[in-house]
Amino acid sequence: MGQRGSADRNWLLVLDGLPDPVTRSREFTRRALTAWQWLPAEGEAVREAAEDVLLLVSEVVANACLHGGGPGALVLDRTDERLRIEVTDTNPAPPEPGGHGLPSDPARPGGHGLLIVERLARAWGSRPGALGKCVWLEVPWPAAGLSPERPAP
Repeated sequence: MGQRGSADRNWLLVLDGLPDPVTRSREFTRRALTAWQWLPAEGEAVREAAEDVLLLVSEVVANACLHGGGPGALVLDRTDERLRIEVTDTNPAPPEPGGHGLPSDPARPGGHGLLIVERLARAWGSRPGALGKCVWLEVPWPAAGLSPERPAP
């Protein structure tokens, strides 16, 4: 499991064929957030934002496993204003909140991943890819005094 790209801005994890891609994606994202000084972080708002990012990564990768034919890659791309998360898969069909056209039953497990994404992400969507699609989402950079350019303590 390796990272490519600038450690300062972009991280790429190839997931195709990896066992347990959800756990691997969370570990990878946790390392990126640590490198970008989200973790460990001072302040409740920053810690909550980091936990939200880990949950969002888990949900999008799990959806690729369940509905997308398996995840291809995870990309983390940050700017001074936002963190963008992208997950590719081999299914060209766009994601549908509520279980692929079926009404969501709050009493049943599953089928709520995109509802979580809608609640926690600033924006999200999908775009066609060469072999399927890319599901992306964005969250704001935490505002609790952190700057992505601030040197590590």
